[in-house]
Amino acid sequence: MKTTTAHWADEAAAKVIFEKGEKELYTCASGITPSGTVHVGNFREIISVELVVRALRDLGKKVRFIYSWDDYDVFRKVPKNMPKQDELEKCLRIPITMVPDPWERDANYARHHEVDVEKQLPIVGIFPEFIYQAERYRASRYAQGIRKALEKRDILKGILDKFRDEDHKIQGEWWPVSVFCEKCNKDETEIDGWDGDWGLSYHCACGCKETVDIRNAKGVKLVWRVDWPMRWEYEKVDFEPAGKDHHSQGGSFDTARHVCKDVYGWDAPVTFRYDFIGIKGSVGKISSSSGVVVDLGDLLKVYTPELVRYLFAGTRPNTEFTISFDLDVIKIYEDYDKTERIAWKIEAAKDEAAYQKERRIYELSQVDGKTRPADVCIEDTSPPYQIPFRHLCNLIQIADGDIEKTLAELTPTLKPEQLPALRARAECAKYWAENCAPEEFRFRLLPAGGTAALAQDEREKLRPLSDVEKNAIRILRDDVIRQIENFTDDKSCAAAIYAAAEKAGIDGKALFAAAYQALICKDQGPRLASFLRAINKERLLAILKEY
Repeated sequence: MKTTTAHWADEAAAKVIFEKGEKELYTCASGITPSGTVHVGNFREIISVELVVRALRDLGKKVRFIYSWDDYDVFRKVPKNMPKQDELEKCLRIPITMVPDPWERDANYARHHEVDVEKQLPIVGIFPEFIYQAERYRASRYAQGIRKALEKRDILKGILDKFRDEDHKIQGEWWPVSVFCEKCNKDETEIDGWDGDWGLSYHCACGCKETVDIRNAKGVKLVWRVDWPMRWEYEKVDFEPAGKDHHSQGGSFDTARHVCKDVYGWDAPVTFRYDFIGIKGSVGKISSSSGVVVDLGDLLKVYTPELVRYLFAGTRPNTEFTISFDLDVIKIYEDYDKTERIAWKIEAAKDEAAYQKERRIYELSQVDGKTRPADVCIEDTSPPYQIPFRHLCNLIQIADGDIEKTLAELTPTLKPEQLPALRARAECAKYWAENCAPEEFRFRLLPAGGTAALAQDEREKLRPLSDVEKNAIRILRDDVIRQIENFTDDKSCAAAIYAAAEKAGIDGKALFAAAYQALICKDQGPRLASFLRAINKERLLAILKEY
């Protein structure tokens, strides 16, 4: 059995064992209604559960990890980011599994969103057992749970009213179930009565009126605050977190806890609250129904799978945080790289507690769940190859976006096993530089011949260089670039650049601006010394030949 440190996932795992006792099998659950794009806010729940699952398994426990698709929920609203809005509007009030897929790719609307997630989760090392609630309900798997709710509907009503003020208590006759009409499939039905056994009568706005047998009826479904705790007992769930809206005082988790115990005879699962996630530059929480969404696929375009896991493993679930796609991305990669160096003892932590914390975050960030820094030197065990994200972005832009060309330049310093992770980072760096980075970060090297090789209309847009600046460029070319291979580090190269500026009679900043104009047609760019050293010498000379 592995002894773990006090990471929040380890704390949650220890709480599960303490409160539920020693068991042969622990069940951890998560779930979502696929009413629209499954966004990163939803992903926070599933990865939070997965991290606790890993922590339990690290303690030698056997764990069942289930993920419920609540795809028998009613289609209430058409998200703004969906195609074929008019066609989807016609499907309101029916189960989302009966809504056609507007992309015509999958069996239905719900399945389309489920497939997207199910394909992406393995990329970040998440492998739950998927449960489809539409299948469960239509197969009458919950008939006993439905009947029990009907038998104890007065108790249920009391539980729900306990958390409501007088103005919001249930008025009149109330039923813990809803029915999708057998004829029109909509939930515009009203319950007429229950015979005390298996017969449930209802009528629909469409005119349909019938009595169905709960044991084989396909459309009878428990209301949300009863359905959730019923499934806790059915699946014997030991742990499930919930968002802060569900965890608010008197919210759905409070009522579900009482329903689970008082009606279904099962202690509610151990839980914690997770907070909302924002997106840098957008207002409010992410919402599938509004169409304001960023999903896991969007994250994976900018962050490698390990970085995606790191974002969540390194942040307590009850902390609200923002997913960034701007310059903060560089800092996040730097933070991960530092954690990695500390975990591999390449860089010293301030103390043992800090080392254990960073190492555990790093372990939980790894996709395979097995990669762990060696405590002792093991032959043929090497830490991952590190290259700063900012520098990699610059190298890829220097290579005109050619990742393979960029990697070929780095290959002599790489071991074969280090290449896949570097390629994944390079793909993220390319996407970020081309699609997310601020304009001042982006650049394109001029072709051989420099500005003279540009089309007339392109040259007219450039800031012309003065004679003093052109002379400075010549000195930079002849005194620095022609012997660039002699500079073994950026510091010595930078000193030579400043010497060139002094020789030309201009200050360093003026030379920098002139050099950037001559190379990338901008007044600013990457740090000049490292920039020049990263570019092929002959290519630089070809660009500056006109001076």
